[in-house]
Amino acid sequence: MVIWSNPARADLRSIHDFIAHDSKHYAKKVTQDIAAKTDILNELPRMGKVVPELGNDTIRELSLYSYRILYEIREPDVVVLAVIHKRRDLQPEMVER
Repeated sequence: MVIWSNPARADLRSIHDFIAHDSKHYAKKVTQDIAAKTDILNELPRMGKVVPELGNDTIRELSLYSYRILYEIREPDVVVLAVIHKRRDLQPEMVER
């Protein structure tokens, strides 16, 4: 089961609010697409690549648009940890564990 952590939900809301300043339509589309991208993790939890900055095989990422969707495999679940813009330098403290 894919579970969204509270910080990841907050990231998604922030992305929505930022894009909504220009277009409510695209804000909704981008956030829905990001959420939908994680659905495949129910079947293929190791689909994403290992996050190079963290070097932990259980913490992986998917990429969509300009965002990195970070998640952790916690058998039998997958927990979405954060959604971070690709231009930001990822710091370990940005990932809720």
